[in-house]
Amino acid sequence: MRSRHHRLEYEVARGWEQLPEGWSFTEVAGVAVDSKDQVYVFCRGEHPLIVFDKDGHFITAWGEGVFTIPHGIFIDRQDRIYLTDCGDHTVRVYNSAGEQLWMLGEPGQASDTGFEIDVSPVRYAGGPFNRLTNVAVVPDGGLYIADGYGNAQVHKFSASGQLEFSWGEPGSGPGQFNLPHGIGVDSAGTVYVADRENSRVQLFNAQGEYLRSWDFVNRPDDIFIDEQDNLYIAELGFRSATISPP
Repeated sequence: MRSRHHRLEYEVARGWEQLPEGWSFTEVAGVAVDSKDQVYVFCRGEHPLIVFDKDGHFITAWGEGVFTIPHGIFIDRQDRIYLTDCGDHTVRVYNSAGEQLWMLGEPGQASDTGFEIDVSPVRYAGGPFNRLTNVAVVPDGGLYIADGYGNAQVHKFSASGQLEFSWGEPGSGPGQFNLPHGIGVDSAGTVYVADRENSRVQLFNAQGEYLRSWDFVNRPDDIFIDEQDNLYIAELGFRSATISPP
Protein backbone atom coordinates (compact mmCIF):
# COMPACT_ATOMS: atom_id res chain seq x y z
CA MET A 1 0.00 0.00 0.00
CA ARG A 2 1.34 3.43 -0.96
CA SER A 3 0.80 6.69 0.91
CA ARG A 4 1.23 10.18 -0.48
CA HIS A 5 3.08 11.30 2.66
CA HIS A 6 4.41 8.32 4.58
CA ARG A 7 4.79 4.58 4.34
CA LEU A 8 2.11 2.35 5.80
CA GLU A 9 2.47 -1.39 6.22
CA TYR A 10 -0.29 -3.95 6.57
CA GLU A 11 -0.13 -7.69 7.00
CA VAL A 12 -2.54 -9.99 5.20
CA ALA A 13 -4.58 -12.09 7.64
CA ARG A 14 -4.73 -15.21 5.51
CA GLY A 15 -7.65 -17.48 6.30
CA TRP A 16 -9.41 -14.73 8.25
CA GLU A 17 -12.81 -15.55 6.78
CA GLN A 18 -14.49 -18.70 8.13
CA LEU A 19 -17.00 -19.71 5.50
CA PRO A 20 -19.48 -22.55 5.97
CA GLU A 21 -18.24 -25.88 4.66
CA GLY A 22 -18.44 -26.07 0.88
CA TRP A 23 -18.78 -22.32 0.40
CA SER A 24 -16.32 -20.11 -1.46
CA PHE A 25 -16.07 -16.54 -2.66
CA THR A 26 -16.82 -15.84 -6.32
CA GLU A 27 -15.65 -12.51 -7.74
CA VAL A 28 -15.81 -10.31 -4.66
CA ALA A 29 -17.05 -6.93 -5.93
CA GLY A 30 -17.00 -4.90 -2.71
CA VAL A 31 -16.49 -4.95 1.05
CA ALA A 32 -17.88 -2.64 3.75
CA VAL A 33 -18.02 -2.52 7.56
CA ASP A 34 -20.94 -1.37 9.72
CA SER A 35 -20.98 0.39 13.11
CA LYS A 36 -20.75 -2.97 14.91
CA ASP A 37 -17.58 -3.92 12.99
CA GLN A 38 -19.51 -6.52 11.03
CA VAL A 39 -17.96 -7.10 7.62
CA TYR A 40 -20.21 -7.33 4.55
CA VAL A 41 -18.79 -9.04 1.47
CA PHE A 42 -20.69 -8.42 -1.79
CA CYS A 43 -19.84 -11.03 -4.40
CA ARG A 44 -21.05 -12.66 -7.61
CA GLY A 45 -21.62 -16.16 -6.35
CA GLU A 46 -24.52 -18.21 -5.05
CA HIS A 47 -24.60 -16.16 -1.84
CA PRO A 48 -24.23 -12.50 -2.90
CA LEU A 49 -24.01 -10.85 0.54
CA ILE A 50 -22.01 -12.67 3.21
CA VAL A 51 -21.62 -11.20 6.70
CA PHE A 52 -18.79 -11.87 9.19
CA ASP A 53 -17.90 -10.53 12.61
CA LYS A 54 -14.61 -8.66 13.00
CA ASP A 55 -12.76 -11.91 13.72
CA GLY A 56 -13.96 -13.56 10.52
CA HIS A 57 -16.68 -15.75 12.02
CA PHE A 58 -19.60 -16.31 9.65
CA ILE A 59 -22.83 -14.64 10.77
CA THR A 60 -25.30 -14.87 7.89
CA ALA A 61 -25.83 -14.54 4.16
CA TRP A 62 -28.65 -13.14 2.07
CA GLY A 63 -29.58 -11.77 -1.36
CA GLU A 64 -29.83 -15.10 -3.17
CA GLY A 65 -31.65 -14.79 -6.50
CA VAL A 66 -31.87 -10.99 -6.36
CA PHE A 67 -28.78 -9.61 -8.09
CA THR A 68 -27.59 -9.88 -11.67
CA ILE A 69 -24.05 -8.44 -11.47
CA PRO A 70 -23.19 -7.28 -7.93
CA HIS A 71 -20.88 -4.29 -8.10
CA GLY A 72 -20.68 -1.67 -5.31
CA ILE A 73 -21.49 -1.48 -1.60
CA PHE A 74 -21.82 1.41 0.85
CA ILE A 75 -23.01 1.42 4.49
CA ASP A 76 -24.30 4.68 5.96
CA ARG A 77 -24.31 5.93 9.56
CA GLN A 78 -27.64 4.20 10.26
CA ASP A 79 -26.20 0.89 9.01
CA ARG A 80 -28.33 0.93 5.89
CA ILE A 81 -26.65 -1.06 3.15
CA TYR A 82 -26.62 0.30 -0.42
CA LEU A 83 -25.91 -2.27 -3.13
CA THR A 84 -25.39 -1.41 -6.79
CA ASP A 85 -26.16 -3.94 -9.51
CA CYS A 86 -24.56 -2.96 -12.81
CA GLY A 87 -26.37 -5.75 -14.66
CA ASP A 88 -29.80 -4.82 -13.31
CA HIS A 89 -29.30 -1.00 -13.38
CA THR A 90 -30.45 -0.58 -9.77
CA VAL A 91 -29.43 0.56 -6.30
CA ARG A 92 -31.12 -1.55 -3.61
CA VAL A 93 -31.12 -0.41 0.02
CA TYR A 94 -31.35 -2.90 2.91
CA ASN A 95 -31.32 -2.93 6.67
CA SER A 96 -28.82 -5.08 8.54
CA ALA A 97 -31.34 -7.94 8.70
CA GLY A 98 -31.32 -8.19 4.91
CA GLU A 99 -34.77 -6.64 4.43
CA GLN A 100 -35.07 -4.42 1.37
CA LEU A 101 -36.13 -0.87 2.29
CA TRP A 102 -36.31 0.78 -1.12
CA MET A 103 -34.76 0.83 -4.57
CA LEU A 104 -33.65 3.29 -7.24
CA GLY A 105 -33.96 2.29 -10.89
CA GLU A 106 -36.15 -0.15 -12.76
CA PRO A 107 -34.86 -3.74 -12.62
CA GLY A 108 -33.50 -4.80 -15.99
CA GLN A 109 -34.26 -1.45 -17.61
CA ALA A 110 -31.34 0.70 -18.73
CA SER A 111 -31.59 4.33 -19.78
CA ASP A 112 -31.95 4.83 -23.52
CA THR A 113 -28.43 6.14 -24.07
CA GLY A 114 -27.27 2.86 -25.61
CA PHE A 115 -24.52 0.50 -24.58
CA GLU A 116 -21.55 -1.23 -26.20
CA ILE A 117 -19.56 -4.13 -24.80
CA ASP A 118 -16.32 -2.25 -25.46
CA VAL A 119 -16.50 0.38 -22.72
CA SER A 120 -13.16 2.00 -23.45
CA PRO A 121 -14.00 4.70 -24.12
CA VAL A 122 -17.49 5.11 -22.68
CA ARG A 123 -19.34 6.79 -25.54
CA TYR A 124 -22.59 7.98 -23.97
CA ALA A 125 -23.98 10.27 -21.30
CA GLY A 126 -27.56 10.36 -20.15
CA GLY A 127 -30.07 9.91 -17.38
CA PRO A 128 -29.97 7.16 -14.76
CA PHE A 129 -29.13 4.34 -15.01
CA ASN A 130 -27.01 2.43 -17.51
CA ARG A 131 -24.75 -0.10 -15.81
CA LEU A 132 -24.12 2.04 -12.74
CA THR A 133 -21.10 1.22 -10.62
CA ASN A 134 -21.00 2.75 -7.11
CA VAL A 135 -22.78 5.01 -4.64
CA ALA A 136 -21.77 7.38 -1.84
CA VAL A 137 -24.23 8.64 0.78
CA VAL A 138 -23.87 12.00 2.57
CA PRO A 139 -25.05 12.78 6.14
CA ASP A 140 -28.41 14.24 5.05
CA GLY A 141 -29.21 11.00 3.20
CA GLY A 142 -28.49 12.32 -0.28
CA LEU A 143 -26.81 9.99 -2.76
CA TYR A 144 -24.11 10.48 -5.37
CA ILE A 145 -24.14 7.64 -7.91
CA ALA A 146 -21.45 6.84 -10.48
CA ASP A 147 -23.23 5.68 -13.65
CA GLY A 148 -20.11 4.24 -15.11
CA TYR A 149 -20.21 1.54 -17.78
CA GLY A 150 -23.07 2.86 -19.90
CA ASN A 151 -23.22 6.55 -18.97
CA ALA A 152 -20.28 8.90 -18.42
CA GLN A 153 -22.14 10.70 -15.63
CA VAL A 154 -22.60 11.20 -11.90
CA HIS A 155 -26.16 11.63 -10.57
CA LYS A 156 -27.15 13.36 -7.33
CA PHE A 157 -30.35 12.16 -5.61
CA SER A 158 -32.10 13.57 -2.56
CA ALA A 159 -32.73 11.47 0.55
CA SER A 160 -36.27 10.89 -0.75
CA GLY A 161 -34.93 9.41 -3.99
CA GLN A 162 -35.56 12.39 -6.28
CA LEU A 163 -33.01 13.11 -9.00
CA GLU A 164 -31.61 16.61 -8.32
CA PHE A 165 -28.95 16.98 -11.00
CA SER A 166 -26.37 15.12 -13.08
CA TRP A 167 -23.03 16.04 -14.57
CA GLY A 168 -20.38 14.67 -16.89
CA GLU A 169 -19.90 13.65 -20.51
CA PRO A 170 -17.58 11.31 -22.41
CA GLY A 171 -14.00 12.51 -22.79
CA SER A 172 -10.75 13.19 -21.01
CA GLY A 173 -11.06 16.91 -20.24
CA PRO A 174 -11.95 18.47 -16.88
CA GLY A 175 -15.36 17.22 -15.76
CA GLN A 176 -15.47 14.56 -18.47
CA PHE A 177 -15.36 10.84 -17.72
CA ASN A 178 -14.17 7.60 -19.24
CA LEU A 179 -15.82 5.11 -16.89
CA PRO A 180 -16.62 6.78 -13.56
CA HIS A 181 -16.17 3.69 -11.41
CA GLY A 182 -15.76 4.62 -7.74
CA ILE A 183 -17.10 7.57 -5.77
CA GLY A 184 -16.72 9.08 -2.30
CA VAL A 185 -17.61 12.26 -0.43
CA ASP A 186 -15.57 13.78 2.40
CA SER A 187 -16.74 15.74 5.44
CA ALA A 188 -16.47 19.05 3.55
CA GLY A 189 -18.77 17.80 0.79
CA THR A 190 -16.05 17.35 -1.82
CA VAL A 191 -16.96 14.58 -4.27
CA TYR A 192 -14.16 12.28 -5.46
CA VAL A 193 -14.75 10.27 -8.64
CA ALA A 194 -12.47 7.42 -9.72
CA ASP A 195 -12.32 8.12 -13.47
CA ARG A 196 -10.93 4.68 -14.18
CA GLU A 197 -10.00 4.60 -17.86
CA ASN A 198 -8.62 8.15 -17.69
CA SER A 199 -6.37 6.99 -14.81
CA ARG A 200 -7.25 9.85 -12.51
CA VAL A 201 -9.42 10.91 -9.59
CA GLN A 202 -11.48 14.02 -10.26
CA LEU A 203 -12.63 16.31 -7.46
CA PHE A 204 -15.89 18.30 -7.54
CA ASN A 205 -17.82 20.44 -5.11
CA ALA A 206 -21.20 19.29 -3.81
CA GLN A 207 -22.94 20.88 -6.83
CA GLY A 208 -20.81 18.95 -9.32
CA GLU A 209 -18.52 21.84 -10.25
CA TYR A 210 -15.02 20.74 -11.23
CA LEU A 211 -12.21 21.54 -8.77
CA ARG A 212 -9.09 19.60 -9.82
CA SER A 213 -7.71 16.17 -10.71
CA TRP A 214 -5.20 13.74 -9.24
CA ASP A 215 -3.15 11.82 -11.77
CA PHE A 216 -0.87 9.83 -9.45
CA VAL A 217 -3.13 6.76 -9.74
CA ASN A 218 -3.36 4.03 -12.36
CA ARG A 219 -6.88 2.93 -13.33
CA PRO A 220 -8.48 3.81 -9.95
CA ASP A 221 -11.29 1.40 -9.23
CA ASP A 222 -12.82 2.24 -5.85
CA ILE A 223 -12.65 4.94 -3.17
CA PHE A 224 -13.20 4.76 0.58
CA ILE A 225 -13.02 7.81 2.87
CA ASP A 226 -12.57 7.30 6.61
CA GLU A 227 -13.68 9.54 9.50
CA GLN A 228 -10.41 11.51 9.33
CA ASP A 229 -10.96 12.18 5.60
CA ASN A 230 -8.14 9.87 4.56
CA LEU A 231 -8.85 8.48 1.08
CA TYR A 232 -8.15 4.84 0.25
CA ILE A 233 -8.01 4.36 -3.51
CA ALA A 234 -7.94 0.85 -5.00
CA GLU A 235 -6.15 0.69 -8.34
CA LEU A 236 -6.39 -1.91 -11.09
CA GLY A 237 -3.28 -0.67 -12.89
CA PHE A 238 -0.88 -1.01 -9.97
CA ARG A 239 -2.95 -3.79 -8.33
CA SER A 240 -2.51 -1.87 -5.11
CA ALA A 241 -4.06 0.85 -2.98
CA THR A 242 -3.09 4.45 -2.35
CA ILE A 243 -3.85 6.47 0.78
CA SER A 244 -4.13 10.22 0.34
CA PRO A 245 -4.42 12.18 3.60
CA PRO A 246 -6.61 15.31 3.63
